[in-house]
Formats: sequence, structure tokens, C-alpha cells
Amino acid sequence: MSRTRIGITLGDPGGIGSEVVAKSLRDLSRLPDAEFVIFGDPIVFRSEAAFQRLNLDRFALSFRDNRVVRDDRVVRDPGSPRLAGRRGRPCRSGQPGCRGIPDKDNGAASFRYFEDAVAAARAKEIGAIVTAPISKKSWELAGIPWRGHTEYLASLYPGAIMTFWSESLTVALFSHHLPLREALAGITKAKLAKFFRTLKDGLEAVSEGPHEYLVAGLNPHAGEDGLLGREELDEIAPAVYEARESGIPVSGPFPPDVVFRSALGRPGKVVIALYHDQGLIPFKLAAFETGVNATLGMPFLRTSPDHGTAFDIVGKNLADPRSMIAALRMACRS
Repeated sequence: MSRTRIGITLGDPGGIGSEVVAKSLRDLSRLPDAEFVIFGDPIVFRSEAAFQRLNLDRFALSFRDNRVVRDDRVVRDPGSPRLAGRRGRPCRSGQPGCRGIPDKDNGAASFRYFEDAVAAARAKEIGAIVTAPISKKSWELAGIPWRGHTEYLASLYPGAIMTFWSESLTVALFSHHLPLREALAGITKAKLAKFFRTLKDGLEAVSEGPHEYLVAGLNPHAGEDGLLGREELDEIAPAVYEARESGIPVSGPFPPDVVFRSALGRPGKVVIALYHDQGLIPFKLAAFETGVNATLGMPFLRTSPDHGTAFDIVGKNLADPRSMIAALRMACRS
């Protein structure tokens, strides 16, 4: 039986992506048996691998024609700029090897890594993608029209859903990287009902059930029967009722200040948060070091650590690889 092939994108070259990937691969005994394809700049990764004492003799490194030449673990370069990979040296945006700040060239490079990995997944060359963090500001500087990985995937797969997983808490986001005003305006019965169906199908494809979905309210006390807002009465509760009638085990809306407590430490209970920070604040309090971001609703799974580029600690060798290791493990189960 052939091993699962997992693509790993190195993320923003100016962030901690290469560091957490190299640390994660130092001891392959911590990971399931799989073949890893690394999408990124070989100079940056070789530099980090040397610093982390990652033995690249265990990997088949190939850059010819931007293609994988051998079927072992490989590094693949999709035409990124040759960044010097200096460890933590202060720099101005646009300098070769710039690290620790948002940068246009780094944004363009990190997008190419990801775009190439997605193309490989769609062509079934790899079975899943694990993405190291990108800088949304770097993408903006580079003119990339998407706010992040999930938004790009949603442009290809409109049903793509951002979820967060850990041993203690699982959260699904109804909306993610939107300004709060836009996120609140999108809370409608029709959109919620469709989301519940898509989430159920996507979750069943990657995780054994049974699952129970707990929907957070929007307003304090879930609206207090309309006293503190009518979204629960007019939009959220009717969508929950419709989903339950169709057989989806969903309930709510519950007061958002207690719903996460109801799911904490209870496998199978999934909190549906209505906007980014409503779900991510409690999740990162519970599982920042070991949480995994997973995109569902696509023919392949995409996972990532639940932290960002951590520009403030670049080059200090302080990045914790546990979330990346958890993301790799989850991808290998797909």
C-alpha cells in the first residue's frame, strides 16, 4: 500500500514557517508514515534545516522543472524569489532575505507556494495540504486579492469551511476573515441553513461521529427573547429548526458566553461560532499550542497550525512546533 503524500507549504519566507516545519520534521517518529512534499524556496529551507540540524540526507531534494522527480520526500520550488534566509536580521521591505515584517515579495512567494500546492492537490498528486502561516498584509502588498488561505480555497470550492480542532474543543466558523460589520450582515436564515448542511457533510468526511452542533447566539444572552437583539429570533433559531427537521443534530442558539463551556472537553460537540473572534478567542485560550485549523468542504483536506507568522520572534528559535505537528498528524489521517 502506498503512503499518503502530504504537501507542506512554507508560508511567508519572513515568518516562522520554515522554523516550525524543520522542527516538526526533525523527528519523523512523531509523525505518521507519509511522504512529504515541501513547497517553498529551497535556499530558505536549507538554511533553516541546517540551523535546526535537520538531516536533509533523508529527503530527496529536487527542483528541476518545478516538478517532483522522485517519489520520496522532496522539496519543490514553484519559482519563488531567491531569498537569502537570514535569521532575524532587521531589514526594510524589498530587501533580499527580508524577515520579520510584512513584505511584498514574500507575500507573492508565499502565495505561489500555496497556489502550486493546491494545483497538486486538485491533480491528486498529493492527498492533503498543510500550510505554514502567511502574512495577510504581505499578500495585500503583493496585490493578492484574497485575505488568506481559506478565502482562496473558497473561490475554488464555495462550500469551504474554516474549523479549529483540539483535544479539548472543536469550533466551526460561520464567517472568518471579514470586518465585523460585514460578518454580522451575513447572518441570515438561508445562509445559516446551507452552512449547517455543508458542515455536516464536510465533518463526516474527515471525522468519525457522532457529532452534535451547538450554535452560538450573536447578542448578549442570545438576545434575551428579543430584548437585546432580534437576530436569534428572526434568523438563527429558524435556521436551526429547519436543520433539525432535516435530521442534522444542531441546537441553539445558546448564549455565547457559556456555549463553549458546554463543549469543552466533550468530544463530538462542535461549537458553531458566527464570526472570527467569537470562536477564536476561546479556542486559542484552550489550545493555542496544539490547535489545528482545518478547511473542510473540499475534495482534499487542508490543515495548518492555529498561530500566525510570529514576526516578533523570527530568528530567535522560540517558535513552538506542536501545532504544526498536530496539523501534520491530522492531514495524514485524511
